[in-house]
Amino acid sequence: MDLIVQFLPAFGVLALLFVLLKNIWVSKQEVGNDKMAKIAKHIADGAMSFLKAEYKILAIFVAAVAILLYFKGTSEEGSNGMVAISFIVGAICSALAGFIGMRVATKANVRTTQAARNSLGKALEVAFAGGSVMGLGVVGLGVLGLSGLFIIYQGIWPGADNLSMVLNVLSGFSLGASSIALFARVGGGIYTKAADVGADLVGKVEAGIPEDHPLNPATIADNVGDNVGDVAGMGADLFESYVGSIIGTMVLGAYIFTPDFEGLGAVYLPLVLAAVGIVMSIIGTFFVRVKDGGSPHKALNIGEFGSAFLMVVASYFIINAMIPETVEGLPFGAWGVFMATIAGLLAGLGVGKITEYYTGTGTKPVSAIVRQSETGAATNIISGLGVGMMSTAVPILLIAIAILVSHHFAGLYGIAIAAVGMLANTGIQLAVDAYGPISDNAGGIAEMAELPSEVRERTDKLDAVGNTTAAIGKGFAIASAALTALALFSAFMKVANVTSIDVSRPDIMAGLLVGGMLPFVFSALSMNAVGRAAMAMIEEVRRQFKDIPQLHAALEVMRKYDSDMSKASADDRKIFDEADGYAEYEKCVEISTKASIKEMVLPGLLALAVPVAIGFIGGAEMLGGLLAGVTTAGVLMAIFQSNAGGAWDNAKKMIEADGRKGTDAHKAAVVGDTVGDPFKDTSGPSLNILLKLMSVVALVIAPSIAMSSEDANVYAGETMKKETKKEISVQMEKGDDGTATATITTTTMEDGKENTSEKVIKGTEEEVMAEVEKLQKGAEDMAMLHEGHDAKKEVEVKMEANEDGTVTATVTTTTIKDGKKEVTDKVIEGTEEEVKKQIEEMNKAEGMDVKAKIVKKIEKVVEEKQ
Repeated sequence: MDLIVQFLPAFGVLALLFVLLKNIWVSKQEVGNDKMAKIAKHIADGAMSFLKAEYKILAIFVAAVAILLYFKGTSEEGSNGMVAISFIVGAICSALAGFIGMRVATKANVRTTQAARNSLGKALEVAFAGGSVMGLGVVGLGVLGLSGLFIIYQGIWPGADNLSMVLNVLSGFSLGASSIALFARVGGGIYTKAADVGADLVGKVEAGIPEDHPLNPATIADNVGDNVGDVAGMGADLFESYVGSIIGTMVLGAYIFTPDFEGLGAVYLPLVLAAVGIVMSIIGTFFVRVKDGGSPHKALNIGEFGSAFLMVVASYFIINAMIPETVEGLPFGAWGVFMATIAGLLAGLGVGKITEYYTGTGTKPVSAIVRQSETGAATNIISGLGVGMMSTAVPILLIAIAILVSHHFAGLYGIAIAAVGMLANTGIQLAVDAYGPISDNAGGIAEMAELPSEVRERTDKLDAVGNTTAAIGKGFAIASAALTALALFSAFMKVANVTSIDVSRPDIMAGLLVGGMLPFVFSALSMNAVGRAAMAMIEEVRRQFKDIPQLHAALEVMRKYDSDMSKASADDRKIFDEADGYAEYEKCVEISTKASIKEMVLPGLLALAVPVAIGFIGGAEMLGGLLAGVTTAGVLMAIFQSNAGGAWDNAKKMIEADGRKGTDAHKAAVVGDTVGDPFKDTSGPSLNILLKLMSVVALVIAPSIAMSSEDANVYAGETMKKETKKEISVQMEKGDDGTATATITTTTMEDGKENTSEKVIKGTEEEVMAEVEKLQKGAEDMAMLHEGHDAKKEVEVKMEANEDGTVTATVTTTTIKDGKKEVTDKVIEGTEEEVKKQIEEMNKAEGMDVKAKIVKKIEKVVEEKQ
């Protein structure tokens, strides 16, 4: 295991070598005829022009934020100006992951189409190879960037004392990744949906021509959008989750000291799991094979679940090697960490399967939308909204169970490691997801190149599976976002010295409400942006159909034969063929590009500026409330929007598969799908990044707004109603007649107020001692009422006078933490003054312990009168 830790960057290099080999293999596959190559070039050029325009804007943004981070890091304790370097490297890795995925996807699409002319198995092989470049590129860059920077920073600032600073500087990497991811997701989502809505509403509904038809000027922009949104956007999204979960776990792991790995076993563990996950993902790619007549879905599942099983087995041995059976901060040791990892993995798979149920073709919820499409667009939309809202229930319960189980077994560290467990197989998970848009593009190229019907049937079969894997991928991304955001949130609370979030405080409730509002405002901004861009696209497509004579004439021919050109006469066919090349695709591409670049800025700045403003104006506790609100509302909104959009999409596809294109039900379903497009591909997925980005911004600024120890004491006192001390002093005297008198002085401290009372007990020595013991038992019972707290410390002092004039004090300390009880005894001997002085010093130290909810001191002094 030491060898893996020492060579962590090598696993990132291994993934990138695999990416290089797959890219070379895809490039060597046949492109097809000239028409196919020409269409593919239009798509590739459009995709690259978008990335070029987007990265120009983002380069300015990255430079500006890096300068601010440099001055922030150099001017505060616990950080360093090198956080700016981490930010730049994270941004570059995220952008590079999107670029690599986009580049190979635009190569693989036309080659998948050509492969589909031969067999379904070959088409799946090419499409999945393209997707695996995206998947392994993301995890390779993530592991290489994180582990490389961590090793460099440890060399610059060695030792455990500098670990918190190293991790704070390293968190800039996650901030860079998150920033690029947000703009890529929002910009890509606006781009693809503006083109898709324009192509659907004018092409399908108004003109009545098939999807992806070459006469539709928006069809190239639509195919470009599939790559921009679902390849580059999804890649950046999961890159951010992947990196964020690892960094959140590393920060929390710094509070757990392990005997091996220089005490950093819990810090290295997420990196090692991610590194081994690369190997398991590569192995899983070799399981994805299908023969003609076979099921592509089954082949993909074998690869994905096979890889997951291997990762579970490997995780058990890795965790046991790096985490001891018993360690402070982990109540169940290595076994608890493994159980937390399994909880995260099962939750991710469970959310994916539930997503498949609510969005898959032929399922009960989607079939209900199909039935309601018969009565028009209104009932279709009502039904889709209901399906989306209902689909939040089970995923939220699964995520909640995963949180409770992982926290029970491994505390806050368990929640973070559950996110790592869910994302350990990101390589193959993303490969399966990125395969979808490649297959979709392949079908579009087959349609535009007018290839034989069996080619389109094969690509449609791959595309149908791709829609399902995309829906599952979105569910997986949402579940991972929830756990990653919670891991980063927990790390923020540790660094900012926030012990709890008390919603009864007005400032925290205000933060909670503002946080809950943000996902709605963010969704509104992105959806309105899609609406505005789509309007411009619709107007442009209508203009071309009206003003370009060749397009107008060809459209009339298509209407004449109900889009079936096999029935066309020779003259009509000639008119149709002459329209080829007259559609001005580049103008539609330009509209989508400009609109997406312009419209992505405001939502992106909102996500960055709000947590900074709340943190510096309202303080760390208010920022904690903000994060709690945005996480809760954001996860619900993301599930609702993604699943509603997916259900509308597949309801439309079910109607089309039944041969009912052009019917009133189909037109209603197209309207529903158009409403759902920005739900599932713009605002819904973008919310994942909003949650994580705001949490990582909070983590980066945490040292600047961290609560002092005094503030934390005050805060803990306010929120926990500190019945912090109860002191009972028992003074017992023996009379000449054999009776005993005990004077009991009780001092309680509650909410800063001190109350003192006295009680005198007389009787035989046995009777008095019995009353004192009852009093002591009552104090213990009162302490038991507070077992719900994280920690409790009880101190009992029994002091007796010896015959030689000295005093012996027995100090019994009982500590209950996370359900475990520990009892220690300490004996102090000396003169009465010396012993009392030591006891007073102990009391003073215990009073400063914020975690001690109740400190109980009982002094029993027996003075016998001669």
